[in-house]
Amino acid sequence: MQAGVKHVSDQIPPAQIGPALSGPALSDPALAALGWSAFFADQLGEEDAGLVPMRVASVHRARMTAQSVAGPVRLTLPPRANTADYAVGDWILTEAATTMLVRRLDRQTLLQRRSDGGGAPQLIAANVDTLFIVTSCNDDFSPARLERYLAVANEAGTTPVIVLSKADQIADPGAFRDQAVALQRGLQAVWLDATSPDAARVLAPWLGAGQTVALVGSSGVGKSSLLNTLAEKTGEDAQLTGSIREDDAKGRHTTTSRSLHAIAGGAMVIDTPGIRSLYVSDLSIGLDQLFAEIAELTPECRFRDCTHGHEPGCAVLAAVKGGTLDPARLDRWHKLHEENLSNTPVLTGPRGNKTARQGGKRR
Repeated sequence: MQAGVKHVSDQIPPAQIGPALSGPALSDPALAALGWSAFFADQLGEEDAGLVPMRVASVHRARMTAQSVAGPVRLTLPPRANTADYAVGDWILTEAATTMLVRRLDRQTLLQRRSDGGGAPQLIAANVDTLFIVTSCNDDFSPARLERYLAVANEAGTTPVIVLSKADQIADPGAFRDQAVALQRGLQAVWLDATSPDAARVLAPWLGAGQTVALVGSSGVGKSSLLNTLAEKTGEDAQLTGSIREDDAKGRHTTTSRSLHAIAGGAMVIDTPGIRSLYVSDLSIGLDQLFAEIAELTPECRFRDCTHGHEPGCAVLAAVKGGTLDPARLDRWHKLHEENLSNTPVLTGPRGNKTARQGGKRR
């Protein structure tokens, strides 16, 4: 398998795109190496015989590419296809003779975000096993921003790992790690130099054959450098890299689109552009998992709809007063909780004719 996905401009001949669906083809180790599993195989029926499974490698406004067992393929899109409905990492079925996209298989996980002002969610990546949330050991490190990524990862059902980059530039990266792991129970965090070959060893527990990881974080924190290291990309094949400005610790955008890449250890890596603002919405369990210490106290509140702001008999406020709950955590919970309520559309209207409207703050 190639070290990474290249954006191809010409269609690969059908004979080279891999085997069509059949019993032997579905157990092909090369297909499993792309992330294929029983979850996707169980969605197939007799009508899918002869189709070729591929994984979406890049999505653009009017074109898409995919990764087949034989390499990268430029897909032929059916009329009126909307590329916004597809995410990098999706599994799709295509016609063997034309590489025409036929249908998308159900996703095991989906990372998405809603932009400020509402609108349809933007798809970040699909079928991700582990989300590497990359942040630098400098002023880019922000517990509040990391909590947003964690809430999104929790809701999607993917495993978050905090990756502390630029650890070689400070004396004590362990202090940053301690702050990171305190954000959520059971959270793992590692530090590394994204340009060092040793980075692959540090991340090896999550980079096994057939696993899929995605890289997210602000611009300039080292995501592209880390991808180049893991995929052993050099020269023209390497992702462009940028640096964080020294005056404000903010990064410059280098990666401009999401893309799927294979790495030497057998895992698939999805690289994403830097995200400056991540607004939470459509969360149900994501916040409860992130703020487990608050969720566990809520049933002890006097009122079932307690907002943990002013009500008498609030167990959460009592914990803050007693010194067992960090007031800064409660402040951040309030902000994310209200933002989620405000940004999540609510279905209203008669049964069978419901329409969505933006949510609002609870009064």
